[in-house]
Amino acid sequence: MPHQPPGPRRRLAWVLLSLTLVLLASGLALGLTGGERWTAVLGAIPVEAAFAVVGALVAARTGNRLGWLFLAAGMVGAVTVATNAYAARAATAELPAATWVGWIFTVILGITAPLFFLTPLLFPDGRLPSPRWRPVVGIAVISGLIQMVCPALSDVNFSSNFPRLRDPVVAVAPLGTIYNAAEAVGTLVLLPGAVAIIIRFRRTGDEERLQLKWFMYAAAVATVVTLAVTQVSNDPLPAFEVVFPLIPAAVGVAILKYRLYDIDRLISRTLAYAIVTGLLVGLYAGLVLLATQVLSITSPVAVAASTLVAAALFAPLRRRVQQVVDRRFNRVRYDADQTVAAFAARLQQGAVLDVVRSDLLAVVNATVEPAHISIWTAPPAQTAPAAKRT
Repeated sequence: MPHQPPGPRRRLAWVLLSLTLVLLASGLALGLTGGERWTAVLGAIPVEAAFAVVGALVAARTGNRLGWLFLAAGMVGAVTVATNAYAARAATAELPAATWVGWIFTVILGITAPLFFLTPLLFPDGRLPSPRWRPVVGIAVISGLIQMVCPALSDVNFSSNFPRLRDPVVAVAPLGTIYNAAEAVGTLVLLPGAVAIIIRFRRTGDEERLQLKWFMYAAAVATVVTLAVTQVSNDPLPAFEVVFPLIPAAVGVAILKYRLYDIDRLISRTLAYAIVTGLLVGLYAGLVLLATQVLSITSPVAVAASTLVAAALFAPLRRRVQQVVDRRFNRVRYDADQTVAAFAARLQQGAVLDVVRSDLLAVVNATVEPAHISIWTAPPAQTAPAAKRT
């Protein structure tokens, strides 16, 4: 749709966003008033809203195909939320056409994942890296269609989601095996998507690399946090609701405002604090075990002493780790800091004004890379003439 005039394109994007938000609000109202627990379906509302809002902004302002994909994914997700809440509510309240609404939910549910999984292939310009990637898109589409056809013709996911309702269409024997195979194949689309991101990053210019860094940063944070919470908790839903919207948010920033923020600095700070936190947690646990198990110190004293040691080590450890991380992941800033420090050391030794001026120009050009540099120096102060004696 990039060829559409900006006016109709913007209106279509805002209309679809409004419809999506209405569906999400309706599903939320139906679910909460019907006594529905905050399950994975209602818990997906923040994610669906994030994709829809970012998709509308990107589609309305740039016409990027990725914006329309996000908007479609958010709208389809909103339909699943509303239909699921309606059919679940009908189990306790007599609502018309409840079984058919539940049937629509199970059919539409199959296309939601493939829409999300296509994001790495199309980011950031909405186009495939090359025509050779078209079979991957075809696999994702076919996988989604199979996941829609199987629930449409047999009892797949209907009875498990709505045990008090009866599937209105059971034309063939259960197709659960085919459905599960298509779901697994559709998930594998993420692998070539990751490869496509790596290939783009290696072959593209500096501007597109900044955009790719935004996406990779958000995806890495969402994946690590979700996996970590899954290991320590039986309910990863809260983490999913908080961190997964980071992906559409990062995509929106990458496409619309990527020049305004220093993503390299953000990545280096995140890595540094994560490493420092891990080191301090390990040190704290080791000190507590050493004090209580080996030295037989009482637990409150051991905890207090370990806390003081960890607090005292935080600042020097953070500085050291930050230097190491910047040297590897934020090299431009690290080199700039080293250049400025060397220039300050030379100034302390004293120098001729012309030498300082040329040195300053070289430092600013190497660290900031401005388009133009001007230096104004005050004229030397003139000594006042001595008064004549009369």
